[in-house]
Amino acid sequence: MRIVVAHNRYREAQPSGENTIVDVEISQLAAAGVEVLPFLRSSDEIPSMPKTAKALLPISPIYAPRAQQELSRLLTEHRPDVLHLHNPYPLLSPWVVRTAHRHGVPVVQTVHNYRQVCSSGLYFRDGVICQDCRGRTLGVPAVVHRCYRGSRAQSALMATTLAVHRGTWKSVDRFIALTSAVADHLRDYGIPDDRIVVKPNAIPDPGTPAPLGHGFLFLGRLSPEKGLDLLLEAWRRHPDGTLGPLRVAGDGELRPLVEAAAAERSDVTFLGPLDRAGVREALNASAVVLATSTWHDVLPTVIIEALASGRPVLGTALGGIPYLVGADTPREPAGTGPAVAASAAAPPSPGGPSGPVDLAGPVGSGGLAGPAGSGGLGSDGLGPVGSDGPGGSVGQVDSAGRVGALPVGIRAGEAGWVVPPDPAALAAALPVAAAGAAALAGPARARYDRTFHPEVVTKRLIDVYASLR
Repeated sequence: MRIVVAHNRYREAQPSGENTIVDVEISQLAAAGVEVLPFLRSSDEIPSMPKTAKALLPISPIYAPRAQQELSRLLTEHRPDVLHLHNPYPLLSPWVVRTAHRHGVPVVQTVHNYRQVCSSGLYFRDGVICQDCRGRTLGVPAVVHRCYRGSRAQSALMATTLAVHRGTWKSVDRFIALTSAVADHLRDYGIPDDRIVVKPNAIPDPGTPAPLGHGFLFLGRLSPEKGLDLLLEAWRRHPDGTLGPLRVAGDGELRPLVEAAAAERSDVTFLGPLDRAGVREALNASAVVLATSTWHDVLPTVIIEALASGRPVLGTALGGIPYLVGADTPREPAGTGPAVAASAAAPPSPGGPSGPVDLAGPVGSGGLAGPAGSGGLGSDGLGPVGSDGPGGSVGQVDSAGRVGALPVGIRAGEAGWVVPPDPAALAAALPVAAAGAAALAGPARARYDRTFHPEVVTKRLIDVYASLR
């Protein structure tokens, strides 16, 4: 099998998980015997481009002539079975889909963000979830708010690109949704269920998990959308030392917030940026990993790292987080407004048995559902108050195997818990997670083995390619 992997690499000055995932996936495919033809460009090339090439940059997201010429030569010479596209901006352009189809080559795209609709790709603006451009022919709000690179001109270009290429995206033969939330986003965009496959990313197996540690670990970018301020506000609702230690690792604009909390409380430790060995040591020392994003985080890799290490996760019920911990149910994506606000309740799943092919678990968005009074759902968007989804009961298994009721708003999953992005709900969930960590450590690792292990995920990806040959 011969596959072209097309990706515009993000600038190395801004470390990108997507770049890493593409590199790892290429290695995993090659190790599985797939012939991979990389078709890669990098935004780092832009400063050294000749003036004539730079002059064409403003239109390259819509149509990049050089990339189409080079791709045509590659497809003609090697006659691949499939083109697998990741990020096309700015040097490839979505036009590569049209170029591949002109050569009779089917196209798979992994959807790493929400840029079919949102110019920034995040559904997040000014500290709150935003979907103002959803359902519009032209994303005028993105231009008004300078959503792309803080520039009105560049935002206008990206909004125009999304409008021009709506038909291009809808011609893609198969979309890989990293989580069920992304699958919902694609369905909302108009992609038929039979062209969506839910397949997450994989990370290498770190080996047999170490014995469970103690306390909590927050590992990631210290920026507002990652919910660090939400976490610290919830943490302060408990007396110093009652929850065990909170370790915070990473760097970013909210670093002073963590340093102040560490100076204020003896149970908060700031570890700073960590290398891989440091990450492993921090995971081993902890019992629960925290993922408190306040945006629809697509697929926080730290959760997969936690599961691989046999550490359950406590996260917010946004984006892909519920899917990753096995706590998702069918929902509409959350609407515009503060993260705690919610959109209308989801209608009955239109897919049923013929819904999208989910190679890793049940399909559902993991986003928030309706506000209180909307279809009987609580304001947490996690089902009627005190229930585990409609009509069910919430249970928490303690270390002795006893089952008890969870506090309102907390939803238990196979490998962790999710709560609405609210300080009170998160504060209530922290002791639940501390008490239940031992019971979910084994299931956390089992979920990794079944859903996120490289051998499993690579086989699934090859199956997607084979279905299109």
